[in-house]
Amino acid sequence: MQAISNKLAERLGDAPTVVSAEYKGREDGSTMKALAWFGASDVRLIDAPVPDITEPDDVILKVTGTTICGSDLHLYHGEIIQLQKGDILGHEFMGIVDRVGSNVKNIKQGQRVVASFQIACGECSYCKQKLSSMCDRTNSSGLQNAMYGHRDAGFFGYSHFTGGFPGGQAEYVRVPKGNVNLLPIPDSVPDEKALFLSDILPTSYHAVVDVGVKPGDVVGIWGLGPIGQCAARFALMKGASRVIGIDKVPARLLFAREKSGIETIDFTEHTDVVKRIQELVPGGLDVAIDCGTFHEPKSLLHKVEKTLMLETDVSETVNEMITATRKMGSCGIIAAYAGYTNHFNIGALMEKGIRLIGHGQAPVHKYWHELLEMVESGKFDPTFVVTHRVALEEFPALYASFDKRLGGVEKVFVETKFSAPKAAGTPSLSRVEDWGTEIYAV
Repeated sequence: MQAISNKLAERLGDAPTVVSAEYKGREDGSTMKALAWFGASDVRLIDAPVPDITEPDDVILKVTGTTICGSDLHLYHGEIIQLQKGDILGHEFMGIVDRVGSNVKNIKQGQRVVASFQIACGECSYCKQKLSSMCDRTNSSGLQNAMYGHRDAGFFGYSHFTGGFPGGQAEYVRVPKGNVNLLPIPDSVPDEKALFLSDILPTSYHAVVDVGVKPGDVVGIWGLGPIGQCAARFALMKGASRVIGIDKVPARLLFAREKSGIETIDFTEHTDVVKRIQELVPGGLDVAIDCGTFHEPKSLLHKVEKTLMLETDVSETVNEMITATRKMGSCGIIAAYAGYTNHFNIGALMEKGIRLIGHGQAPVHKYWHELLEMVESGKFDPTFVVTHRVALEEFPALYASFDKRLGGVEKVFVETKFSAPKAAGTPSLSRVEDWGTEIYAV
């Protein structure tokens, strides 16, 4: 798939951008540790050049905190197209400003900052509305342009389909347009809280806001990874009367019940999810949100079609949401889908008057300041979802464990040699191999 997509992308050519994805290394030849993709289920820690200022709007960060995201597993399995061997991964990170380009006036050396996972130009019509994920001018993928009719902003560490920018699962990272893509963090907010302003907090909050959760609503959330767990709490904050989480991982189901007090459905026990929801909520959900994944089909039909590349994504969750939601209700998709699906229940969508909303990649800049205020005031503490802390060197084993959902993993804080000591009340440093009885061969 990668060879075909890269060949097609080469034939289509690059779309014009105002930034370059490539960076130059430092004159002294110094290197850093970084995690790179080399094939399906093959990620490796490599020595890569330490980035230097390449364009005058650049900022170079010493990474003090990074993490793994559920959507990174799509890369791990090679399901996102235009991956190339040696691509540095990671789109959630923060750090200390190491070097600043000549055009950057609002960010200073030594500041603590968090990066948005998207690279916005700050000047196009979308950026002026703070819709940073929709930026028109930073993603060079002509293939995405052809498939979607338009293209998203460039993203860090998420294949050449999103611009080919090296990511932040590394000791250093170059941030193009650093004057608009970095948020200064006050000393009162530790890294373990600030890091998640890069993605999971804006993403989960955007889903709840965009789908229109209001007081009294009964909300169903498919997928209880970090996005689903945070979305459940944000839905309750918006006044939802009930939140029902759907997943199959016992640790995640227990986590949701104990940490957030929501109801849960184990879809391995209740294989007919729609029937179970209708038993719990006669008349149906008011709102449904897909916070899950497309790479784990449940039915044999979708497993076969996906294996044979007759579809790239599966429609099972969306179909369940549509049929489990009341007439004239709303369904939102914040889970990362990439291509095409079969057997979509378009009839139920139309006949029931369902409002089906593709939330898009979350416009981080739109919510940054509001969410930082929530975190700083204690109104929302993202550390509830942080279950583990590991060193950068653990990344290959972490991917293997996270993929299998072993050891009760929800969100992991990954430290580098530049990280501060852990904040009070957060997990201590551990080794992946110590999380359970399994040994991770990587």
